[in-house]
Amino acid sequence: MKLFFIASLWLSTTFNSFATPREKVVSIDTGTGKLEGTLLINDLKGSKTVALIIAGSGPTDRDGNTPTMINNSLKMLADELAKIGVSSLRYDKRGIGESKDSGLKENELRFDNYINDANSWVEYLRNLSNFNKIIVIGHSEGALIGMVASQQKNVDKFISIAGAGQPIDQTIRDQLKSQPPIFLEQSTPILDKLLQGQAVENVPAFLNSLFRPSVQSYMISWFKYDPKKEIAKLNKPVLIVQGSTDIQVGLMDADKLAAANKKAERVVIQKMNHIFKEATLDRPSNFKTYNQPELSIKPELVKVISEFVLN
Repeated sequence: MKLFFIASLWLSTTFNSFATPREKVVSIDTGTGKLEGTLLINDLKGSKTVALIIAGSGPTDRDGNTPTMINNSLKMLADELAKIGVSSLRYDKRGIGESKDSGLKENELRFDNYINDANSWVEYLRNLSNFNKIIVIGHSEGALIGMVASQQKNVDKFISIAGAGQPIDQTIRDQLKSQPPIFLEQSTPILDKLLQGQAVENVPAFLNSLFRPSVQSYMISWFKYDPKKEIAKLNKPVLIVQGSTDIQVGLMDADKLAAANKKAERVVIQKMNHIFKEATLDRPSNFKTYNQPELSIKPELVKVISEFVLN
């Protein structure tokens, strides 16, 4: 499918050198609707490096927020990258924010749609004359999307932040272990069947929010991807970043990813949680930061990314 680019007229001109970042709204047409994002440009030191930032799971917008939680984690990351001369593009996922009209119906959505979207944004950036190096930064679920998108030659480096190190069905099983035993007992045969590519008609009412019929096709498409296999395919610089107080993705996930790609650099940032904020392992206080946009992200994260990207 041919990709049609939509952008402001300023994109067709040569960028002048400015000391402060320039933020512009850009969009692409995927054929099923428009995706909108923010291109943040900073020509500091004449850098021609741009990072594509891919958000995590759920209805997450370009800033890292959902309808129920505002933390501005991805916006803060983009702003901090601009200060070191790294431009960035972050975008609203399908069905959320200004990309809401591009959202397919839940029973039509597939994990590959998100991969294709990331590929389209990479192509978009490659067609701009302002950049000669593209870095893909994937957060959480976005890390898996980024691993696949980074397998194309147009991507120069890949960064995984809080990326899972195992297939999502196993992650779901592990998370269900913290629930009453009946949750895992009833979920196991459902997960096994979905893993085989088969839909499940009769789902217990208390599990319907997780395994409702309309989402099963998406889960089947997601289960096909193993992060370890995908990151092993990357024959380019890879950085794996994990926070020590992330209560959604653990250090073991980072270890698994690093073991799958021996050339990858693995970095653990102390006291950083899933959304890049400083937190303890206390679950209530950790989750509280998910809705505190006034909290800044850990400066160590930007330092680590800067060293990897600019060297």
